[in-house]
Amino acid sequence: MHAYLDNAATTPVAPEVVKAMMDVYTSVHGNPSSTHAPGRKAKALIETSRRTIASLLGVPPRTICFTSGGTEADNHAIQAAVSCLGVNRIITSAAEHSAVIKATKQASDRHHLELVHVQHHADGQVDMDHLAELLAGSEKTTLVSLMHANNEVGVMVDLAWLSALCREHGALLHSDTVQTMGHYPLDLNAVDVDFLACSAHKLHGPKGTGFLYANPKLRIDGMIVGGGQERMLRGGTENVAGIVGLAEAFAAAFEHMAEHEAHIRAMKARMVQGLRERIPGVVFNGDSDKKDRLYTVLNVQFPEHANGGMAVFLLDLEGVACSGGSACSSGATLGSHVLRALQFHDSNKASVRFSFSRYTSEADIDFALDAAQKVFAPAEEVV
Repeated sequence: MHAYLDNAATTPVAPEVVKAMMDVYTSVHGNPSSTHAPGRKAKALIETSRRTIASLLGVPPRTICFTSGGTEADNHAIQAAVSCLGVNRIITSAAEHSAVIKATKQASDRHHLELVHVQHHADGQVDMDHLAELLAGSEKTTLVSLMHANNEVGVMVDLAWLSALCREHGALLHSDTVQTMGHYPLDLNAVDVDFLACSAHKLHGPKGTGFLYANPKLRIDGMIVGGGQERMLRGGTENVAGIVGLAEAFAAAFEHMAEHEAHIRAMKARMVQGLRERIPGVVFNGDSDKKDRLYTVLNVQFPEHANGGMAVFLLDLEGVACSGGSACSSGATLGSHVLRALQFHDSNKASVRFSFSRYTSEADIDFALDAAQKVFAPAEEVV
């Protein structure tokens, strides 16, 4: 048996998504920019998908720009804010996704703008009082870039409250919503943000497809130039099958959101209870076991153990897929930048991220608990 508990890195593609995409691959051959019937058919699928997603978010279809995923969407938002909207100051966090950290650093270096990092509380939550002080302390045109939910430890920000604070101070707001799109309801009629990001493969859609939401009141340029695709915002022939798959996954996620959430929360609670019972001394980084944290993610710090340095590898050998940090930072040798930024890192203790989906079963959880108990067994129990 194997247990896949790395759904924050990517999720299995849903069967209905595969079917929808295969229908495109086998029957829709036209270039969406072509004016003949096959081209118009492809274009119609793209625009229908755009309308599906926009309607679920409560926004006009023109606000949805299809991309290759969340990283591109984050980069586009940050670059557009600087080059098109006059931003000369960015407030972000050292615990953001690497796409945001590197894009904001690049913007600061290239355009000589001010880059400021907001503080966090001891539990990992963004210090909103400090953010308010930063916003009040400058008259520069400011972009706030803070993720809705942290992809490693699950701490969340209240987007409505954050939006109101940014509007009070005349700041633009970008939020990396890759981990929450399709998992939490989001009505953009009620929450006034400027940029959001989505990646299909985080909600049982295909890899290599996502979108940028840009507030309709903004006027921005494309990051990738070429043809006039995506209303001049992204040159290049569109990934028709990927876009159709994204829309299919998005619609299913919204339709069954409450049911999926209840199931995933139950699986996570089973994991928390089992870890506490089987491995005394476990700690949940960022209080990721709490109900007000991202319900798909659990970040566990295990007690000091000889196997700690190879925990993810040893769990993999036992058949459990999990991670020590963001998959987008694979290959890093210093451990998770998020745990370091939030001061959860302990070089003597292993921290492992388990993440769950609607396909996670009780058998998966119990199998993973057996594996963790074996890897972190007391020395006297190791044969």
